[in-house]
Amino acid sequence: MTTDSGTVPASDTSKPVRKGRGWKIFVRDILIIFVAALLISFLIKTFLIRSFYIPSSSMEQTLHIDDRIIVNQLTPNLMPLEHGDVVVFKDPGGWLTPQPDPQVNWFVGAVDAVLAFVGLSAPDSNDHLIKRVIGMPGDEVICCNDFGQLTVNGVPLDEPYTTLPDGVTKATRDDFDVTVPEGSLWVMGDNRYNSADSAFHRNDPTGGFVPIENVVGRALLISWPVSRWTWLDNYPVTFAGVDG
Repeated sequence: MTTDSGTVPASDTSKPVRKGRGWKIFVRDILIIFVAALLISFLIKTFLIRSFYIPSSSMEQTLHIDDRIIVNQLTPNLMPLEHGDVVVFKDPGGWLTPQPDPQVNWFVGAVDAVLAFVGLSAPDSNDHLIKRVIGMPGDEVICCNDFGQLTVNGVPLDEPYTTLPDGVTKATRDDFDVTVPEGSLWVMGDNRYNSADSAFHRNDPTGGFVPIENVVGRALLISWPVSRWTWLDNYPVTFAGVDG
């Protein structure tokens, strides 16, 4: 058959599209997206935020055992610490009792390793502690005044976040008068009579002080369970005036 111009059209010599090439491209793209997501999650976990779980009752009722929290790792290196911050920190020396590694099967271990890599699991939570910052470098922290309150630089603290035994009004069990050295913190658990905190360790070689360099970050919020989702306050009204 000829065209209107009288010429014979050239036959189509292009190669047919190979079947199956489409699904291979799709799988490749999915793998690229998956790897990119893992890399981004790893970078976020390493430099920005990560997850921890609460292994003890020392911060009740603010934090419960097995709560999951999100920790801002920009504090204290890029964002300053403040009085009242809830911080996660590495053992300053002898605060934690060595724990044997739990026995898990290979599959559970592999899954946990992947989740830990992207920051969704925290297998090292038992190697860290979490407390509230009461004293900053240079602060004088005293327990207690005539009303059973902690004072920081002479300012009495009204602490709505603490849990005390029934009928007890004294902010913590033991008396102390300390001045926080440079580069260190004085930290205490909200569950004051059930917390191995700075006051508990005041006679240790550490003096109860936590080096700021040991701080992993500031706890921002409870992420799990959903029923307990909430931002973690540092109660600026409680600590108003202590810097003066």
